[in-house]
Amino acid sequence: MRKFRRVLTRSKQAHVRRIRRWRRHPLSLPVLVFVGLLFASGAGIFGLSAVHKPISFHPDTSYIAIISYDHQIQTVPTKEPTVGALLKKLKIRINPRDRVEPSRSTRILEDNFRINIYRAVPVTITDGVTTTTAFSAAATPRSIVTDAGVPLYPEDTVTASPAVNLVSQQSLGERIVINRATPITLNDYGTELPLRTHAKTVGQLLSDEGIHLRTADTVIPSVATSITPNMQVIVNRKGTKIVTTTQTIPAPVQTVPDMSLSFGTSAVRQQGSNGTRVLTYQVNTENGKAVGQTLLQSVVTVQPVPEIIARGKAVSIPADKQAVMAEAGIPVYDYPYVNYIVSHESGWCPTKLQGEVGYCPGYAPTFFPVYLGYGLVQATPGTKMDTAGSDWRTNPVTQLRWASSYAIERYGSWAGAYDHWSAYHNW
Repeated sequence: MRKFRRVLTRSKQAHVRRIRRWRRHPLSLPVLVFVGLLFASGAGIFGLSAVHKPISFHPDTSYIAIISYDHQIQTVPTKEPTVGALLKKLKIRINPRDRVEPSRSTRILEDNFRINIYRAVPVTITDGVTTTTAFSAAATPRSIVTDAGVPLYPEDTVTASPAVNLVSQQSLGERIVINRATPITLNDYGTELPLRTHAKTVGQLLSDEGIHLRTADTVIPSVATSITPNMQVIVNRKGTKIVTTTQTIPAPVQTVPDMSLSFGTSAVRQQGSNGTRVLTYQVNTENGKAVGQTLLQSVVTVQPVPEIIARGKAVSIPADKQAVMAEAGIPVYDYPYVNYIVSHESGWCPTKLQGEVGYCPGYAPTFFPVYLGYGLVQATPGTKMDTAGSDWRTNPVTQLRWASSYAIERYGSWAGAYDHWSAYHNW
């Protein structure tokens, strides 16, 4: 034990002598400084990489589709281009009367894409004394009647109600009742106008059509006369020269929001049709020559039928894409617009040159033609994005920063850019 202590003491003394000799060496201080700086810079680089970890970003090469049908929800990855192609691949049977929203021709261009299948159900259509039983998945009473092949005029009204008593109502499932308008002919200052009306009397007919009798006007039959099918009502003014013109009344469009459809998609719930208006003018003359005309009547001979369109409002954007938009400084309320445009322009591929379909290149091209779009939003040419940063070729954040300035400068907002894209399929 005593021998071991003597050896340990000698070893420590030798180590102290080596340290003293090294401290007296002229290069000892520079070496220490160099090593310290090297360690500090390494620690700094490591710290920065930990704080500014690159965003994990995956361009779309396939999508997730959410299909609702037959009281179930099926979530599947897919590379199929359209709704119809996906349903065919999954062998989901679609019967002739079933309804698919959005339509089977709709392209699948984003994740969490929603598809709804509505199965045809039995309906009973009551048309006066006639009853028709059919199967339909149409969304509105008027669409159900049209889908069943029952003739329907724009002026006819249609109501729906569930069948309560199968025996008394003689109906199964939903019950549709058609209230037919009465066909008549209105002779308006010599111009015959076939039309249909729900008016009960001639006076109510004139009121419904906005016809105001003037002092010199006459009407046959009298305003108290009851309306009957195919009757003729004559409005006349003796000694007056009349001209008429016909105008088209565009079908109104009614838009309804739908949370069961993906944002940006749509489905036509009811087909619309244009109406017709006839304008009747009195020709004003002086010395036998026409010097002008005065509008006497404006009669709607065919009522327009509104087109009803469901607009998707469901938003479900993957986290990696939200992270890129957040890093680019895009407000959360603009995410749906940005996601829609980017999904349709490039499939979230920052290195895609216009014309490259079905894949996302792993590197940027060496040449950017001035006539081709490039990147997430297909900027044309891609080189214009260099104003947002030198890494514009591959950095999706830089590309989105440029896109934001472009959207605001040209369209006022991302919402304005989305509206333009929806209407013209470009921006």
